[in-house]
Amino acid sequence: MKNRLLIYVFILTMFSSFSATDERGIIKQIDSINSLALDHFNNNEFMLSISAFNEAIELSDSIDDSYGIAVANFTLGRIYGYMKEYDDAERCYLKMLDAAKEINDNYLIANAYMNLGEVYNNNKPDSDIIPLFQMANEYAQKRDVRDLNNNDKKQNVLFKIQINLSETFLDRGKLSEALIYLLRAEENLDNATFSVYNEGYFSYIYGLYLVQKESYFKANDKFEEALAYMEDRDDSEELRNKELLSSIYKAYSESQAALGNNQQAYDILLKYNKSLETLMDAENIKQENIAKSRLLIAEYKRDAQLANKEVLLQEQVKKKLQKINLITTLAIIFLVISLLTLYRNYLSKRKLSSILKARNAQLERARDTAENSLMLKSNFISNVTHELRTPLYGVVGLTSLLLKSNDLSERDNKFLKSLKFSGDYLLNLINDILQVGKIESEEVQLQENSVNVRSLVENIVDSFEYRIQENNNELKIKIDAGVPDYVKCDNVRLSQILINLVGNSIKFTENGKIIVGVHRTDTNESEATLRFVIKDNGPGIPKSHHQKIFENFSQLNEVHNIDYQGTGLGLSIAKNLVELFGSQIELESEEGQGAEFSFTVKFAIDQDVKVFTETTNTGKTVPINERYLILVAEDNKINQIVTQNVLEKGNFECEVVENGLEALKAVQSRPYDLVLMDLNMPVMNGIDATKEIRKFNPSIPILALTAADIEEVKNDFSTIGFCDVITKPFDNFEFYQKITSCIQQYKLKISYNAKLVKVS
Repeated sequence: MKNRLLIYVFILTMFSSFSATDERGIIKQIDSINSLALDHFNNNEFMLSISAFNEAIELSDSIDDSYGIAVANFTLGRIYGYMKEYDDAERCYLKMLDAAKEINDNYLIANAYMNLGEVYNNNKPDSDIIPLFQMANEYAQKRDVRDLNNNDKKQNVLFKIQINLSETFLDRGKLSEALIYLLRAEENLDNATFSVYNEGYFSYIYGLYLVQKESYFKANDKFEEALAYMEDRDDSEELRNKELLSSIYKAYSESQAALGNNQQAYDILLKYNKSLETLMDAENIKQENIAKSRLLIAEYKRDAQLANKEVLLQEQVKKKLQKINLITTLAIIFLVISLLTLYRNYLSKRKLSSILKARNAQLERARDTAENSLMLKSNFISNVTHELRTPLYGVVGLTSLLLKSNDLSERDNKFLKSLKFSGDYLLNLINDILQVGKIESEEVQLQENSVNVRSLVENIVDSFEYRIQENNNELKIKIDAGVPDYVKCDNVRLSQILINLVGNSIKFTENGKIIVGVHRTDTNESEATLRFVIKDNGPGIPKSHHQKIFENFSQLNEVHNIDYQGTGLGLSIAKNLVELFGSQIELESEEGQGAEFSFTVKFAIDQDVKVFTETTNTGKTVPINERYLILVAEDNKINQIVTQNVLEKGNFECEVVENGLEALKAVQSRPYDLVLMDLNMPVMNGIDATKEIRKFNPSIPILALTAADIEEVKNDFSTIGFCDVITKPFDNFEFYQKITSCIQQYKLKISYNAKLVKVS
């Protein structure tokens, strides 16, 4: 008896398990049918979609499955919404909401509120849909039993709700609220399964927000990002993708127009018109499908009623067969469980793979964004420095010319010295900023020129004359007799090092003494090892700060409690440039005992250099020439005056033209000893003009004159046809030296060719 009771209990338990298992199978079948209905709907197969939907409704009613009823009504609501039958869509979503609340399914409740909001937005534009979206957002964030399996769906629906809220607030001009939900949507987008459409839609809404903020450049970046997702897609035939792509083009065109980029706006507008035509064609096809479907719905309802009765009979037969095949089904269930376990593991691996792909795509976008930002920063610095150097050329040049006049009062002379100091200071600052960018991007390469070390040091010290007087300092130059007259080195980089080190000593020293020394430490005939020393008796530097002062933007304000002016870049740049020479800056200093900066560099001695200079009674060097005739191509009026006066001071004759085309005509009509060619001019720039001149006169020396950084043009100037390059504002001595050197080489070449002709 006891054994029979146990067997009865076992059979009853197994039967209950079978019933529960059967119900779960029907639920899975309902889910599968609903998915199939959506597929038919997406393929414009409306009758097949409705058929699948009715089958899901019948199965859900047969087991009182509120979840299936909710999902089925959601599917039907989607179909009615697509057919613009908004009243029927509203009815379906309200049924969905009731069914979802019966089972406390927060995910379905959130979807019901969200879709009701979208229906009201299309059907009742005057209604307040924000509360509906906010209710959807509240329920979507609640946790329930289904969260374990619907995390991705939950993140997706949260994204859709919050992006809808953001767009709705944007439509009402409430930018702060729009930004809040936009950022929340972005967070859920990152956590959800990667979706190209969602990524594109988010970037588009973000772009609309930035347009309302009038941040058009950033808005354009977002629209470009959205287009990168939506253009040339495999599923680009989907109507919603066409609608989004058309909207992006329209907004992008309007943003470009707001920036005054009329050509870009027009080009994008053409794309918008083309996408609009495609969208209209798709919409026409959609309306044709809807019209056909409406004609078939009535007939389908009659067939569905008959089919429903047949399905009910089939379900009764099916239940009887299930009871008969109980043992067989149990075995199948165990097999299915094993298969499901394997399938679940497969899904987990595939999901992980999708996540990794999405993360890789994000990293690639971040990398591209960083590279673009670095390029933009480099171009911005280059353009700004060029624009600043051009007026500085006029300021420094005119000031230098006025300072050479003998009829200035002491007061005017002092003012001009102050002005020249400010110009020189600003020029050094521009060079420092540009230098930092180039050092970071590893674009700095040393050039080899013939340099007079003594003249270079003297000119650098002379440039600090006003600052030395202002701080009441005494500055002395000590150069060993054994230092060669000319060495081969990069005079621009060596000057930057000395300017920054000397400027640093002058800035921190008041009523003191500064010594700039150049000492030779070897006796080699072909090479010279020179040690540069800059020593002052200023406040000194604590040993704890010896490394820190060579960092970018580092100051010693906290040590001496004094607000020193400057960017804190000088010593950092000097250190990096010295390392380019293969050396290291050495610092000897203690607080209160002054500071000594030094570095040692080996240079090749230039033994073949020819110096065409003489010494005046002022101790300065000026070029000797035969009253050479120079053509100056320069469009800036002030720069014309400065260059012309500098040349006349150097005993040169000159003629001035305002663009490259006039320079081309002048060279064709009259022989010149040299052409000073500005690179940026209207009508025809200096590069094009030089190329044209070289077609008929390959030997005349042409010296490039530019306010751009010399590294940007020096690498390919010789292939263009320039004999040398000099940047504005320039040092007069270096200016004269380069002009004289180019002319002398030209004359020697002509003389040599003439001798060859005579011999032949």
